[in-house]
This record gives sequence, structure tokens and C-alpha cells, in this order.
Amino acid sequence: MLDVKRLQVLLAIVEEGSVTAAAAALGYTPSAVSQQLLRLEREAGQPLLDRHARGMRPTDAGLVLATHARKVVRQLAAAEADLQDIAGVRRGSVTLGTFPTVGSSFLPLAVRRYRELYPNITLTISSGREDHLVRMLEEGAVAMSFLWDYEWDRVSNDELVLTELFTDPTVLLVGASHRLARRRTVDIAALADEPWIIRAGGHPVVEVLERSAVAAGFTPTIAFQANDYQEAQAMVSVGLGIALAPRTATVNQHPDVRVISLGSSAPSRRVLVAHRAGRVRGAAELALHDVLVETASSYPGR
Repeated sequence: MLDVKRLQVLLAIVEEGSVTAAAAALGYTPSAVSQQLLRLEREAGQPLLDRHARGMRPTDAGLVLATHARKVVRQLAAAEADLQDIAGVRRGSVTLGTFPTVGSSFLPLAVRRYRELYPNITLTISSGREDHLVRMLEEGAVAMSFLWDYEWDRVSNDELVLTELFTDPTVLLVGASHRLARRRTVDIAALADEPWIIRAGGHPVVEVLERSAVAAGFTPTIAFQANDYQEAQAMVSVGLGIALAPRTATVNQHPDVRVISLGSSAPSRRVLVAHRAGRVRGAAELALHDVLVETASSYPGR
């Protein structure tokens, strides 16, 4: 029986015109291509190529066999494509939930990679607050969603399966002319006398500040309550106060704001991806999960 891989070698030589060119096209060495050709000629029982100064020409037998090889190779490629379509990694759709700080930092990196690998899959993304994201997971409105938590308030939901992607440290935001602007690391205990800008509406970063301040022995003085991190950065930039933020919230950094590490003096949060327990997960969804994990493993903001 003729070997399919050797037929591919013959076809490459016929189409490229030489062993060297065929080897380059196939990613083989010229020696490996020559060996495969000799074995194929033994299987066929007759010469398949005529060697000449400018390369190789197929014999009548080689031309017939190359014609059949072309059909076989195309049919194999079509079979593989059909299997991938059935598996859902070439076509299909997947839905994902996210929250703003991850949606503006980590997620675009993962989306770019996913589209490179699976350009025909439709990816639909919805952004919202965490309670809304959990509800969408439970109702099946999204297949997966990013979530986050702190050590004192872990996500605890028996209906969800969680995968930790990366740790998102809490950082300090100060104006470019602030006395600490040139520091790389600051302990939060050194900030007792500073005015603070916080997020309005009971945002979780407020609890991060309160817990950190209590641990450091002071009560923070609040100068302004911002509706989002961009507004907070604007107020920090003009010296109204300083602020805390997850590092993912500082990707779009104000030019007059400096980001300083707080080391272990302020708690970090976990960034997670979740799906509903018992969900039958399609190949497109599993592929997205793998891309998220892969992207997180080398994420510079972690």
C-alpha cells in the first residue's frame, strides 16, 4: 500500500521542481525527502522522476501518481477541516462576561490571540458589575465570565467553577509633583496624613483602603469621591489627593499620575474566569478558556 506522506513528498517535488525546494516547502531536510522518494519508488515498482541538470521531471508513472496524490492530499485536508468544524474550533460562537478594569487591560490581549487562532468564531462580550456577571452565568446568558475577589470575601458559589488567572496588586496613585512621585515602593503606613480620593457608591477599593488603613493604624481623610478610575486619576493629577487602584485600572494612565507599588502593605485581588458547573462546554468555549489561561501566564500586569 502506498504511504500518504510519501505521496505528499512526491507531489511537493513535482510542484516545486526539485528536492531542495520540496524540502523547504515541507520543512524537511533534502536528505529526508530523497529517502522518502526512494521508498515510494520501491513501493511503486518503477521510477517516478527523471533527474536532469535543472531539477526533476515526473515520469509517466510519477505524473499519474502525483495527480492521484493531489486529490488524496486535498481530500485529507477537507476531512480535517470538516472534523474541526464539527468540533467547533473553526466556526461557531462563544459568549464572555467581563468587568471594566480587565476589559480595558488584560482582555484585549486575549481577544487578539483568540482571533489569530480561531478567526471564524464569533466572540460576543458583555461588560458589567460582578453581581450582574454572576447572574448572567447562572442564567446561561454567557458561557464564561471574569470575576474577582479579595481574601476576606472569596467568591463562594456552588454553581460556578472557578479558574484563577492572575493576581492583580493594589497600587498607589499620586500626582507627578507629589513628594513620593519618584518612589518605586511605599508602605501605606507612610500615607496617614494624606487626603484620599476614593470610588463612590461603596466600591470594593474603598474597603481595601479602610482595611489597609486600620492595619496601619490610621483613619483616612476623604477629599473626593470619584465615579470611575479615570475621574480619580484626574483629581490625583491636580493634587487633590492620592488614591488606591488595582493595577489593571492603570493601563490607561494619566500623563500627570505616577503609579507606585505598595508591596504587601495593601491586599491584592484575584482575577478569575468562571463557568457554570455541569455546563456542556463546546470546543470554541474550551479553546477560549485555554487562551485566557495562556495569556494570563505571561501577562505583564500580574
